[in-house]
Amino acid sequence: MLGKMKEIEQLTGIDSPDGTPASICACVARIFQVRETEVALLELGGSLLNFVYPPELKTAGAIPLSSSAVAARTARTKEPELFNGFAQVKHFSIFELVKLGDTGLDDQVIQKLMSAPVLAKNGEVIGVIQVSRKAPRLEAAGPDFTAADLRKLESVAHFMGGLMARDGSVAREATAGI
Repeated sequence: MLGKMKEIEQLTGIDSPDGTPASICACVARIFQVRETEVALLELGGSLLNFVYPPELKTAGAIPLSSSAVAARTARTKEPELFNGFAQVKHFSIFELVKLGDTGLDDQVIQKLMSAPVLAKNGEVIGVIQVSRKAPRLEAAGPDFTAADLRKLESVAHFMGGLMARDGSVAREATAGI
């Protein structure tokens, strides 16, 4: 019961007063004890998944739903996925080449990844959230994600679906203040 209470407290932190993608993803990073640059939020627009966070990926391109990318598969199947050997999984690494923030860690690649669909109340996919662990090699990437972590990410995605539905598009909200 204590663990469930702590999880609920963490999730309520996602509903921050400013509700920006940056503040939401910062909270998700704290929940999973990863760097903010290891959280990605994508929003479905037509047949494309567009990056909402991190901001550096907004202009890097979109992911077609028809592609073999993990985010696209997550959106199509509405099923969460976990990879503790992600560097061995065939994926588009183009987005990993974009420098994120001021980390100075250009040799960082995604070693471990969790991906979960963000659903509206009617069950339609409105986005995808991903949490990763990056490092130059697998041994340096930190602990494996667990089934409990994936369930927690599903809870986060469910909570975010409510936020995105309540507030409208996260991307519209984020750009409204610019």
